[in-house]
Amino acid sequence: MSRLKLSTLREMNDHDLEDKLLELKADLAKLRSEGAKGTLKKESSSIRWARRDIARILTLINERKVKKKS
Repeated sequence: MSRLKLSTLREMNDHDLEDKLLELKADLAKLRSEGAKGTLKKESSSIRWARRDIARILTLINERKVKKKS
């Protein structure tokens, strides 16, 4: 899974961001279950990057909501 850049996320519309968020949450759940089983070896840092990408998307969604209210 590749890292998401903020510039590419800003180009996405709200619907695409929601879809990407669901995809990342599913990937994170999969990574966490693999980590619990002990089958996650070299990719253990991918959990961190998935969490950060999810936070980045949520931040963008919240920024857009605030702009719409103003």
